[in-house]
Amino acid sequence: MSNELRKQAHDLDVTVWVGKNGIDAVVDELKDQLQETKLVKIKFLRAARGTDDTETLAAKLAEKVNAELIETRGHTAVLH
Repeated sequence: MSNELRKQAHDLDVTVWVGKNGIDAVVDELKDQLQETKLVKIKFLRAARGTDDTETLAAKLAEKVNAELIETRGHTAVLH
């Protein structure tokens, strides 16, 4: 299942950007998008990253919205 989702995620556009306000600022929007579609691609801007890497931030965000982290690549992540 996860490989199939990764293939689908490849062509997705980023629809959520995490900036200087951090992951808490996008929780509601992300929850709404996950209800509408099964995969959401998130970009972590430099201001959001601070001392955490993308994987750490993505895992925290997935936990907050009760979603599964499918993959991280560079500064983007895909949640399901």
